[in-house]
Amino acid sequence: MPFPRPVRAVIFDMDGLLVDTERVYADALLRACTAVGHTMTDAFVHSMIGVPGKECVAMIEAHYGPSFPMQIFSVEYDRLVAARLEQGVPLRPGASELVLLLRERGIPRAIASSSRGVTIERYMRAVGLYDDFAVIVGREDVAMPKPAPDPFLAAARGLGIAPADCLVLEDSYHGIAAAHAAGTMPIMVPDMLAPTDEARTRCIAVAESLHEVGRLLDASLPPARATRLW
Repeated sequence: MPFPRPVRAVIFDMDGLLVDTERVYADALLRACTAVGHTMTDAFVHSMIGVPGKECVAMIEAHYGPSFPMQIFSVEYDRLVAARLEQGVPLRPGASELVLLLRERGIPRAIASSSRGVTIERYMRAVGLYDDFAVIVGREDVAMPKPAPDPFLAAARGLGIAPADCLVLEDSYHGIAAAHAAGTMPIMVPDMLAPTDEARTRCIAVAESLHEVGRLLDASLPPARATRLW
């Protein structure tokens, strides 16, 4: 078994893990910054991956100073994100297949995200997966966001499963730090951020994709129970 303990539940991050939205946000950040006469580096964009929106605003204000036109920037950013997502919320490869596998094997599922609950619901309904999660933890549901362990502890508590028995799937450094601090079994599935040595020490594995995670779980979980027809 590739897992240190049997997996009794799986907790998913959302942005960059289930849905391919981090690139949408990154592109909007760069373009909105240009629109207000400033430039933003890829490195600064990457530093905000996995950070809640309110905290990202504080980072931008601290980085550019009081003269930065935050309100105009925010309006343009929101417009760009909305325009892109009107074309559809993009799923990460293997997301639907993995959720289906867990559903068939009877493994409870939760989402613990730095996005607000209303955003989680909108995205998950758009991709047809909302009803597959028994527990959803958004930014407003915890006192401290990732990298604090609060989101994953809340998700495990909602599922009624000990954190140590929960597999956590994350793409960001903040998310992996939070999952590790919560005492779960974290797997990093990189999106825009390559795994660092520090991140690797906090994971039980680094997977190339959700397809790989699915293969690992398929080989480890009990087989699906046959449905009785009589």
